[in-house]
Amino acid sequence: MSPIVSAKPELEKEADMILTNAKIYGHDKANTIAIRDGNIVFIGKRKASTAYRAKGTEIVDLEQAYVMPGFIDNHNHVFEAASEAGGNCELDMDASLEEQIPYLKTCRENAKPKGWVMGYGFSLDAILTDDNRYTPLEVIDRIFPDQPVVLMEQTSHSMWVNSVALKLANITKDSPEPQGGKILKDKITGELNGIVFDNAGDIMMEMAWNSLENQFDQSYDGLMLGLEEAGAHGITTIGDGRLYWKRGWYEVWKEAERKGDLTSRISLRPWIYPTDSMPPQLAFLKTIQSSDKSALLLVDQVKMYSDGIIINGTAKTLAPYLETYIPDEPNGINYIAPKQMKTWLSSLDKIGYSAHIHAIGDGAIRESLNAVEYARSQGSEKPYTLTHVEMVNPQDVARFAKLDVTADFQVGSDYVAQHDHQWAEPFLGKERTHSLMNLKSIFDTGANVTLSSDWNVNDINPLVGIANSLKMGKTGLPDVYAAIDAYTINAADSLGISDITGSITVGKSADFAILDRDITRLSKNSIAKTEILMTVLQGDIVFDSEE
Repeated sequence: MSPIVSAKPELEKEADMILTNAKIYGHDKANTIAIRDGNIVFIGKRKASTAYRAKGTEIVDLEQAYVMPGFIDNHNHVFEAASEAGGNCELDMDASLEEQIPYLKTCRENAKPKGWVMGYGFSLDAILTDDNRYTPLEVIDRIFPDQPVVLMEQTSHSMWVNSVALKLANITKDSPEPQGGKILKDKITGELNGIVFDNAGDIMMEMAWNSLENQFDQSYDGLMLGLEEAGAHGITTIGDGRLYWKRGWYEVWKEAERKGDLTSRISLRPWIYPTDSMPPQLAFLKTIQSSDKSALLLVDQVKMYSDGIIINGTAKTLAPYLETYIPDEPNGINYIAPKQMKTWLSSLDKIGYSAHIHAIGDGAIRESLNAVEYARSQGSEKPYTLTHVEMVNPQDVARFAKLDVTADFQVGSDYVAQHDHQWAEPFLGKERTHSLMNLKSIFDTGANVTLSSDWNVNDINPLVGIANSLKMGKTGLPDVYAAIDAYTINAADSLGISDITGSITVGKSADFAILDRDITRLSKNSIAKTEILMTVLQGDIVFDSEE
């Protein structure tokens, strides 16, 4: 355990706040933390903390609560997850194509005339079955014949759209597919069937978002709700899932910063648009780059996708899929082509950016590691992360540590905790399916491993991820300390900010998640039930369960 440490009192001013009567993670012999100007200046016994007390010092008796480093969610779509801007047309995740009709009719009744309708909540395998009498396009066109509709499947990698939306996007059955996107057609007639994958759907979602009335206000309100949810779960730093800067999202974040409304430190990750040329994107990225660690907004990593996802056949694999919705792409697709990604990483490094790369299939993971290897050969020392990392070829496992690449996993779903991946067998077969989501194989190489939520794909609660990584057994993390590191200091390393946060250390930012129990002494099943009592960011209480 860490020794009791403090800055020399005679060289410091009095504390702004003292947290006392606490149990402190990593400091078994301490019960008190003193904070000044947002940073930790003392960790030790209550008696020794008197040197930091002054008339204006706020004393907080934590009544034996457990103080942990603030959680760092390395991949969280906090901007989108709680926003109504993404649509209020909600479908049924388990409904068949015909069973979705009542939900679509309700959406029609609630929709404003003529404008875009946005929604979410269908399941691809439920609405694309061989016994359908009609295509998804025919069904949605009957209900929405005269206004554009785009409905997002929960993973955000599949969209259900109508003919009006397709026309606005200039998509016909003869259109070339955009880079990183697929346009599905009826197997028999060759006509469009109303389902588009990945970047083809992103393009239409962007059109819909930019058509919103009061777009800025809706986005701002959604952001505030998302940050509130994060604070309630002990999250003090967020790695942004993606910043769609063409939707005005950057301006929303900057306004929140200007108004002092940020309740979490944010690493914003501008989106790399697959169909746009590189020079104008680099020019824009250069104007917003910021590595000022004293600020709550950092902009020094981008978000790029290498591939899609397994369940719709767009994750890039080394061996072909056994079954796929896109037989013309038997190994899946790339958002960013492998050679292009090498150029991207090298060019981004020159203007101060690293990358958080979506890579799910073993093909995409190998290609992404190759791109990082190239960037390293060009002199880049920045932190790179591959996120999702669901299927890794054994030959590539050791490369994460060798190339100093973080592997970021999401384990917030029950099926992951139980290693129940039977859903993937029709696509990958038993052998490849059995190898999915093996955290321990990469952890054992000494590579940096992080956990994140990908909220709202998974539960935002970090304690669920910590618990599930232990429930995974042979494929999970070895102990609770490794799991905590994955949601704190390891994530800070991934973001390049481990010098200012991620652990309870004198000189670092006073970022804490204060719990009602010591999770290191709990069973796997009890960890996720632990209550967050308080969240502290830079010495400010941003969440208090009693308020």
